[in-house]
Amino acid sequence: MQSLRILLLGAAVGLGTGLPAAASSSIWYNSEGGKVRLVTSGKPDEAGRIHGVLDIALKPGWKTYWRDPGDAGVPPQLDISASTNIADATFSFPPPQRHDDGYGKWAGYDHPVSLPVTFTLSAPNQPAVIDANIFLGICETICIPVQTRLTVDPGSDPDNAEDAALVKAALATLPTPARPDFGINILPGDHETLIVEASFPGDPAAADFFVAGERDYMFGAPARGEKDGKLVFTVPILDRPSTTPTDGGLYYTLTSAEGAVEGLLPFP
Repeated sequence: MQSLRILLLGAAVGLGTGLPAAASSSIWYNSEGGKVRLVTSGKPDEAGRIHGVLDIALKPGWKTYWRDPGDAGVPPQLDISASTNIADATFSFPPPQRHDDGYGKWAGYDHPVSLPVTFTLSAPNQPAVIDANIFLGICETICIPVQTRLTVDPGSDPDNAEDAALVKAALATLPTPARPDFGINILPGDHETLIVEASFPGDPAAADFFVAGERDYMFGAPARGEKDGKLVFTVPILDRPSTTPTDGGLYYTLTSAEGAVEGLLPFP
């Protein structure tokens, strides 16, 4: 990916450490294009999960990326291996927007965004400390990799109402599960093409389809078409594994003027 090479070779990596703050959030780490921090809801839920967000405050004119930016950019990454009593951490993503800035087409956000993160405790009834290495791209005309360590002790202020409200608001921005009247049907394609038929409310011009390339899949930007009065997206498969996986699937998000849904589609 050309923009990724620019990102890695053409800009200095920002390094920093966010020590625990006196709340269920980290301090802010400042970079040229904005600042980032981790915020949590403090208390784990009944399933032993702590809900949080990677809070990204972008400056005007800057952007960051969805789980799969496309042929440009790099998705946010989080390594919690240095944490105490944290078994896993999983990002969720608000609906992205599609952009073409003249350097490449990409999926992401050109405004401040809070990416929900679910932290799963190893031992639900024991204290936990989140010690996370964060890597993401924040870009204007060039991309600046932001790499920093953010640390949070969720138990230091478990009843922080402001932090809990921020996490709750971020979770409310997530796409809802796909359903028969708002989702996709897979149409016959070929080895190099994924074709989906979209059902959604509202104006077809406002609808868009995003699929995340994982497990060695890489996708191009979808082309819009119509079949039997339905909006159809034809997505080029730019790369794929030598053997099609048989477990799991690929994350997709379908957006419309009246909201967004997400789901898993079988590996093409």
